[in-house]
Amino acid sequence: MGDPIQFKDEGNKHFQAGEIENAIECYTKAIKGCKDKKVLAVIYRNRSACYLKKENYANAASDASKAIDVDAGDIKALYRRCQALEKLGKLDMAFKDVQRCATIEPKNQTFLETLRRLGAEIQAKLKTTFSTDSRVQNMFDILLDEEMEKDKREKAANNLIVLSREDAGAERIFQNNGVPLLLTMIETGKQEMVLAAVRTLSGMCTGHKARAMAIIQMVGVDKMCSVMAVDNEEIVLATCNLFQCINDSLTGEDKKDYGKEEALVLDASKDLKTILLALVEMVGGKKVSGHGRDQALNLLSKNVPRTVKKSKDNSKALFTIDHGLKKILKVCGQVSELPDQLPMTENTQLIASVLLTRLYDELSCDPERDNFREICNEYINSKIDPNDMDRTIHAINVISGLLQGPFDVGNALVGRQGIMEMMVALCASEREVDQMVAVEALIHSASKMSRASFIITNGVSLLKDLYKKTKNEKIKIRALVGLCKLGSAGGDDYSLRQFAEGSTEKLAKQCRKWLCNPKIDTKTRKWAIEGLAYLTNDADVKDDFVEDEIALKAMFDLSKSTDKTIIYSVACTLVNCTNCYDKKDILPELVQLAKFSKQHVPEQHPKDKKDFIDQRVKRLLKAGITSALAVMVKADNSILTDQTKEMLSRVFLALTDDPKDRGTIVAQGGGKALIPLALEGTEAGKTKASHAIARIAAISNPEIAFPGERVYEVVRPLVGLLHTDKDGMQNYEALRSLTNLAGFSEKLRVKILKEKAISDIENYMFEDHDQIRQAATECMCNLISCKEVQERFVSDGNDRLKLLVLLCGEDDENLQIAAAGALAMLTAAQKKTCNKITLVTTQWLEILQRLCIHTNPNVQHRALVVVYNMLDSDNSELAKKLIECELLEILSVIGKAENNPKRQQAIDAARTCLVKAMDLGLIKPFATPS
Repeated sequence: MGDPIQFKDEGNKHFQAGEIENAIECYTKAIKGCKDKKVLAVIYRNRSACYLKKENYANAASDASKAIDVDAGDIKALYRRCQALEKLGKLDMAFKDVQRCATIEPKNQTFLETLRRLGAEIQAKLKTTFSTDSRVQNMFDILLDEEMEKDKREKAANNLIVLSREDAGAERIFQNNGVPLLLTMIETGKQEMVLAAVRTLSGMCTGHKARAMAIIQMVGVDKMCSVMAVDNEEIVLATCNLFQCINDSLTGEDKKDYGKEEALVLDASKDLKTILLALVEMVGGKKVSGHGRDQALNLLSKNVPRTVKKSKDNSKALFTIDHGLKKILKVCGQVSELPDQLPMTENTQLIASVLLTRLYDELSCDPERDNFREICNEYINSKIDPNDMDRTIHAINVISGLLQGPFDVGNALVGRQGIMEMMVALCASEREVDQMVAVEALIHSASKMSRASFIITNGVSLLKDLYKKTKNEKIKIRALVGLCKLGSAGGDDYSLRQFAEGSTEKLAKQCRKWLCNPKIDTKTRKWAIEGLAYLTNDADVKDDFVEDEIALKAMFDLSKSTDKTIIYSVACTLVNCTNCYDKKDILPELVQLAKFSKQHVPEQHPKDKKDFIDQRVKRLLKAGITSALAVMVKADNSILTDQTKEMLSRVFLALTDDPKDRGTIVAQGGGKALIPLALEGTEAGKTKASHAIARIAAISNPEIAFPGERVYEVVRPLVGLLHTDKDGMQNYEALRSLTNLAGFSEKLRVKILKEKAISDIENYMFEDHDQIRQAATECMCNLISCKEVQERFVSDGNDRLKLLVLLCGEDDENLQIAAAGALAMLTAAQKKTCNKITLVTTQWLEILQRLCIHTNPNVQHRALVVVYNMLDSDNSELAKKLIECELLEILSVIGKAENNPKRQQAIDAARTCLVKAMDLGLIKPFATPS
């Protein structure tokens, strides 16, 4: 352990240099080794100042308190705690601290001014609070008076909701017998009353653990579940939000600072378990509406998986599997055409499949996974009954649900003896519902090549018969999709076509025909897109499809419908059409070796070459793909899985390939849509979305591409692309986009610095690759107006300034413009750099002279500005040195030149330099003889 005093002194030096993170680190080390209470108090006080700088007000208040515990009259610690408490909204406590400061130093104007300001703020707050009591009672009176006008009741309901979202307002409602009154509103059963009550309860539970626990006891979990079970989507969504607010408050997921409340040790585990069990019961409840079941599944899907994957605690998932897996499987097995089925929406079964995937992904060892499989196996066995076809097709539908969820589990069940044969046999059943369920199961099970081969051998003729002979459109289209999937079993490998030449085009034509028929219901048309998702592996099919503008628009319109289960199929189709899946480069030598050893070598379709792909992208943009993608991105997370997000990100990246198309993408809302994709999802998906953002941000006006506060959200994804793990093109595009953002506003420059991008940008200035080095230097040029960046160049012990000077001496004109521009701004803002330039390299004067006689007027102008800054730096020796060399001649030649619009800035700068030299007495004005 080092010397605490030494660490404290180092921390002080770092603090004075503006290196706050390093200062905190030193003070923390000093605290660990310090035994002297008085010294410890000083260190805590100093670290408190650091936390204030970093805007970490909770820690600042905590450290200041520790210093005050040792010395109650520590005026610096008292004032720092006052500042921190004020920022945390604890005005009364802040007022007490500054009052003590003013008592100790009654003539200190800073303390007196703070005392006056906080006093006025507290008075205003008290006035609001006391008026709130009467307002709350008045609102309830209006809401519960049935004779009151509808407009007044609506206004009172909205005011109550707004009030509940403020901590003081929520507390007033709670203290004024608000919860029983809200229950009375719920009991009326009227939609507007129930909505107002539930939304008010949500506001009251947000960010307050104790109040949330009290409300659970007063309202009851069963009551909340009964409200969420009603067949009204708006009420169901509001109640779902109430459950989420309660969960976030009880688990601390809301990331709020609870202040004094944190001192109370509140055990919420019992309440959380009760809620989890109630939601599991809702999943299989017969009296629960379709919307209510969807939201119960959504809540489980969102809150059961671990938020931190490194955590080993998966007890919630194990509890849900033990108590609810069979109920979820029951939902997956529902067949709406049969009697006595659970109420469901078109999204329910897909949401259930997503939940099954998330539960299975939570399992961390083989015994846990074996238990999951055993429960599924047991459930299927209990349902298969040769004498009861309804129970059997329920079991087959469960397997379909598992194949759409945890595929390994579903695939293992399909591999059991007799299951595939049963599916094929059911296709020949006389009942249409049997045929429909069996065909769907075959479609989902054909994902593996071995299963597809079995169906091609045993089931193609059956599927063809169903397609040709059945009059039921729903079965016909499913049989067609089955044929489509089998036809695409070879993927995009031109040499592995499953059907005869032209067959896949005929299947695709029929899919497009159904897709464009508005008389067919949405669910059936969805299957047409499913078929195209498989068939578009074939380049002939995707080429025909993108040429059919009516079919494209029909698909985009469907993607905007309420049935969001369609999104995955649309995303797959678009990925295929734009060829934006990952393709590994195959070495010609390896191809020859594979042919020689008689191994199969995949062949590329002629229409999968770059020119054809570019044409398809243009047609998709013309058909309005961007607005469709923007709508799909807004879908609920339970439907929009991470895999789907990744596919949408890939499509966006393919669309932004041509700079000419980026304006169209921005105009149709593509910029806004990309932000959530860059922040959430798989690592590959976030990287692709960030890359697409970089392409847009590099050449667009940030205010238009990312309106409002969204422009600040794009900085973090762009900085993420600077990581050395990313490829060179991603680094380059990220640097270009950050250059554009940095040149736009001071707030954006500060945001880039806050995201710690500066070190990465500096590293890329050393890069061997010319374009990346140029982009990094241009970015630095736009950031150098920030004082924090300037200080990095001014500080001793680094080669940053030397690098900038040497980059000016490179042959690349764009690089010279950027480096010289940065140098011009730096020497203007920090005069001490003028002298430092002469010390970092012996070549400085030669480089400066070369720049001053450069043919490019932009380079020349920047160099002359540097010369002027050096003359104006209050360093007479440096100014004398500049004028005594060839630079005076260069300045004279440029200054005497005739006015020229193209070079006028450089000419004016040279003349200004000469005037400055005359002012300094280094040269005399030219005088003509009398």
